[in-house]
Amino acid sequence: MTAAELRLSLPEDGRHPLGVDCAIEWAGPVDMALEDETGVQAACGIMHVHGRKSGVPEPLGVDYACAAARVLAGQGALAALVGRLRGLDLHHVSTSVAQAALLSVMQYLAAATTDDDWTEPMRPGGPPFTSSDGARFEIEVFDAAGWQRFWALLDADETAARRGWQPFQHRYATATCPLPEELHQTAGRRRFAALAAAAAAASVSILRLRDVAERSVEPSASLPPWRLTPTPGAAPAVPLPSPPSGAQLPLAGLVVIEAGRRLQGPLAGHVLGLLGARVVRIEPPGGDLLRGMPPMAGDCSARFLALNRGKDVVEIDPKSAAGRHAVRELVAGAEVFLHNWAPGKAAALELDAEHLAAVRPGLVYAHASGWGDTLGAAPPLGTDFMVQAHSGLAAMVRPGDEPPAPSLMTLTDVLGGLICAQGVLAGLVARIRGGSG
Repeated sequence: MTAAELRLSLPEDGRHPLGVDCAIEWAGPVDMALEDETGVQAACGIMHVHGRKSGVPEPLGVDYACAAARVLAGQGALAALVGRLRGLDLHHVSTSVAQAALLSVMQYLAAATTDDDWTEPMRPGGPPFTSSDGARFEIEVFDAAGWQRFWALLDADETAARRGWQPFQHRYATATCPLPEELHQTAGRRRFAALAAAAAAASVSILRLRDVAERSVEPSASLPPWRLTPTPGAAPAVPLPSPPSGAQLPLAGLVVIEAGRRLQGPLAGHVLGLLGARVVRIEPPGGDLLRGMPPMAGDCSARFLALNRGKDVVEIDPKSAAGRHAVRELVAGAEVFLHNWAPGKAAALELDAEHLAAVRPGLVYAHASGWGDTLGAAPPLGTDFMVQAHSGLAAMVRPGDEPPAPSLMTLTDVLGGLICAQGVLAGLVARIRGGSG
């Protein structure tokens, strides 16, 4: 990839196009002589984070920073179009592969630069596991009881299972997962079918690692990264507010309500905030538990602040009638509602697109998820390493002479958050042009 120019245009009522030029460079404002993907990965921390699993810096086998930069370029062009359609004089956007790389590792940078004296365990190791019949697989579970029950059903050493829970639970934050070797040995004594049966009995998600060839023959392999669907039966849209006087950022004056958890949803909200939106974050009563995850920056997690600094916070329990009413009141004054709740949760709470469009006609409603609707109504847990395993990405990030294994760097959560923000911007363009949510 070399520095590229992208021009995005929309016709304006048959008159002049609303054109935006976007330049992608290698280094951008990063003061280093960077000329390729490998150099960017080395200079900006990707090799270090990806290599924690093996104990030495290693390059990703895919051009991840370039892919993220292209998404940022698309975001920038769409955001500038939103600004121009709102009357701002925006014509040019620039980004770089290095900026994309730094954004992708920002939570790890935040953890490494805090003054907290907490030390992260950086011992190598971790999933995937390998069954006795040679299947390499990932598992996912969010609660200690399910984890413990899974290993008990396999007759694993109870102490080893207990020691393995914390590194397994924290692997998303640390990019390391030094599991006791006894757990790998236990998995290696059972066939994959028996392991899958134990996972089902313990309510643990399990997926076999696949290569790209397996993935490519499925119909969902050619799906676009996001889909825009007009809100059915909605009333005429409420006009978007004009940009504040002197505004320079394209989303200035717009309000985004974010009900995000973990990484994907909060990162999408973070990007929209960087583009000028006021982001109001909904957290459960008592605040998001991840606020207390070490290392700390003052009284809050450094990683959490990397994703959520600058957002307004409202504590709401949407499972209660009063909480749902409070969410609707927030949405009544917003242009975007964004969440990455589990499939079906929004509809169960009557906080889906149809219900909220009745509160705010023209609302851009965004749902980011792990699987979308590609794996049915009851999919496995759609977390980063499970998606890497099932999609074939786990086979691509490793050298060709090594067996497939997901990177413990949160590749798809980050890329999913960026793509979600891009979808929101496309939705805002469509909203302004077409008048509907």
